[in-house]
Amino acid sequence: MSYLTVADATKQFGPTFMALNGVSVSIERGEFFTLLGPSGCGKTTLLRAIAGFNDLTSGSITLDGANLRAVPPHQRDIGMVFQDYAVFPHLSVFDNVAFGLKPRKVPAAEIKTRVTQALEAVRLGAMAERLPAAMSGGQQQRIGLARAMVINPRLLLMDEPLSNLDAKLRIELREEIRDIQKQVDIATIYVTHDQEEALAISDRICVMNAGRIEQVGTPQEIYGNPQTRFVAEFVGTINVFTPGPALDAMLATLDLKAPAAATWAARPEHLLLTGPGGDGAQGATLAGTVTKYTYLGREAHVQVDTPAGLLVVQIANPGMAATREAGEAVTVVIPRNAPMAFGADGARIAG
Repeated sequence: MSYLTVADATKQFGPTFMALNGVSVSIERGEFFTLLGPSGCGKTTLLRAIAGFNDLTSGSITLDGANLRAVPPHQRDIGMVFQDYAVFPHLSVFDNVAFGLKPRKVPAAEIKTRVTQALEAVRLGAMAERLPAAMSGGQQQRIGLARAMVINPRLLLMDEPLSNLDAKLRIELREEIRDIQKQVDIATIYVTHDQEEALAISDRICVMNAGRIEQVGTPQEIYGNPQTRFVAEFVGTINVFTPGPALDAMLATLDLKAPAAATWAARPEHLLLTGPGGDGAQGATLAGTVTKYTYLGREAHVQVDTPAGLLVVQIANPGMAATREAGEAVTVVIPRNAPMAFGADGARIAG
């Protein structure tokens, strides 16, 4: 039996808006589980329902076999880390972290021990007497993380905790959050709209859209084997081939068949780029003209106008000599395993 189970959860606001529509997920002990999706997809609504801030319209939530909906929010033993840090500016770091222990009537000696351990875990042990105003955003978010962990929660919830930080700090802190979570071994649900963040830290990812679940899987499954067009487009980038004779010829060369209504797509890194009249030994070929070259350091993106549409090819480790000029004639090579087919309903079709 899973540690946390949400079954057929619905949440309706007003007469028509369904924020959650039949959502069911299961999370294991110690798992880092991420809810990923665009704004308004229902991920924060689901998180708040688990925390008890909003009750469901229908459905069930069980934690370690107990009905969580029957438990008041303050008795659920859930730690929460918010987007805006939510620290008390007039309290020291130590008192901020200790805040949740006092209502639980934890003895003073144990408070000192537990707060000290929590601050050491988030690398703030030497800053216990500081006020938050004298600390960076990343340090303030560590205070929030320590305060959520110090109560020894049965479940840790994080609602876009890194969204207010700059890009470099986000990368640093997300690695620390992952390491800390594994050390304390707390089942964690993490909400984000950042695809790279989700891929980097999650054991499993639940991609949501319009109140429904599109796909649940490991980061490798979500990116490498998307089961809907929405997942393929939201997590990473895809090229969508334009229907017509060029696409038909490409599919015939690759011996790929799918219903006529299918949409065919491929990830930029799965395509190859050669000179004009390139060898088709590795797959089907499309003659094209470079329209844009974007150098990104570790990779470059080459946009090519072809008879099957405007395609982007990703070049790994391009170096200084790999530049492609606009107007240059090239050949895009499509290996057989590159194209993905999606039906009219957006669902993946086996190729």
